[in-house]
Amino acid sequence: MPRSPRPAINFRAISDPERIKILASPARQELVDTLVAMGGQASAAALAAQLGRHADGLYYHLRILCKAGLIQEFDGERGEERRYRLPGDHTAPLRLAYQTGPDGNTEALHKFARGLLQVACQDFEQALDMPDVVVEGAQRQLWAARNKAWLSVEELAEANVLLERLCELMSRPRAPGRDTLMSCAFVLAPVTPLPLRRKADK
Repeated sequence: MPRSPRPAINFRAISDPERIKILASPARQELVDTLVAMGGQASAAALAAQLGRHADGLYYHLRILCKAGLIQEFDGERGEERRYRLPGDHTAPLRLAYQTGPDGNTEALHKFARGLLQVACQDFEQALDMPDVVVEGAQRQLWAARNKAWLSVEELAEANVLLERLCELMSRPRAPGRDTLMSCAFVLAPVTPLPLRRKADK
C-alpha cells in the first residue's frame, strides 16, 4: 500500500518585511532556533548556557524579539526567573513567507539569507575543530555541499518533500534519545544559465 502523506508541519509564516529584518540578525536567529530546540520555551540563563554566552548579552535581542511579537516573555513558576516562549502553541517553528515582486519582501529576505548563511558557516567551522565529530557513515554529523542539476517537475516535487521532511526532523524539541544538538541550513533556488562568454577581441 502507498504510504499516506505526512501531515504538514504547523509552521508560522512571517511575511512582514520589518519582522523578517529583525530575524536577519544572526544572534536573533540563533536565539529563536535554540528556543525551538529547547521545546519552545526557556529562561535567558538556559538559552545563554546553550549558546555559550552570558545572559546579560542576550536581553537586548530578547527584548527586540518580544516587541516584534516573534517570542513572548512570561513569569516563571514560584518565583523562578522570567521565561521566553514561541507564540501560538509554543512549539511550531517560525518560517518565512516569500513575497517576490516589486511590492514584496525580497529586500528583507536577502538580509535574512545572509544572516542564515553566516550562522551556518560559523557552525561548520566550529565543528571542524571538534576532535570527535563524525564525518562519514550513517551517524555522519558534518556536511557542506552544493549541487547543481536539471530537475523534472516530478523530481522537484520529490526534493521539496525531502526538504519538508528534513525541516520536520530538525524542528523537534529535545526528548529522551534526542541528545545530539545539530544545526542544518539549506538553500534551494532556480539558476538562470549564463550566456556564453565571448572571447576578448585580439
